[in-house]
Amino acid sequence: MEDIEAIAALQDPVRRRLYEYVVAQGREVGRNEAAEAAGVARTLAAHHLDRLAEAGLLESGSRRLTGRSGPGAGRPAKVYTRSRAERAVSLPARDYRTAAELLAEVAEQAGLDAELCVAARRQGKALRGSAAPCGGLEEAMEMLAARGYEPHLEDAEGPRGASGAAARVVRMRNCPFHAVAERFPPLVCGMNLALLEGLLGTDGPVRARMDARPGECCVVVESSKNNRD
Repeated sequence: MEDIEAIAALQDPVRRRLYEYVVAQGREVGRNEAAEAAGVARTLAAHHLDRLAEAGLLESGSRRLTGRSGPGAGRPAKVYTRSRAERAVSLPARDYRTAAELLAEVAEQAGLDAELCVAARRQGKALRGSAAPCGGLEEAMEMLAARGYEPHLEDAEGPRGASGAAARVVRMRNCPFHAVAERFPPLVCGMNLALLEGLLGTDGPVRARMDARPGECCVVVESSKNNRD
């Protein structure tokens, strides 16, 4: 029932806009910023943000947003980030997570990593259907967003390209397989990479590669020409 009540908290359109904005930032968000983004008064934003925190969808804390400390720095402001807890509702009740963990355990013990990747790549191609390989990073972001990865563009670390401009990569704030990946990281992350290789294609202008970073999906997507600059 707690999960149903938490998800029901998003029924209010203003509350949902605030939640989606906080989630999309991938960092702490203050009340003033959230209110401006949602186009509502600060007091109304504060009310809804606190309701989201009470429902367990957001976590709240406090810090000085000015970046200063000591006398004259002002009082700490209340800030919000997405909760690390997962929420799911299935009617009637289903428990696919336990099944996934059991299957992953058996696959890992049997050394079926390669077979799993072949199946995942095949599934990715099936999801793409008859469409050509992904045509660019913007198209990749649309495809990834549709599958819940929460993609965002950022500058890649490392050497710049021949033009002198920083390469751009698509990172993902959410891993749809997070719970199972935490228990079986090599197996599930390898499966995830193979799935995205099949979905996006390996002979087009983008490619998926492994680049794990705490709190994000273990795979990134970049322009394949980055490697030739």
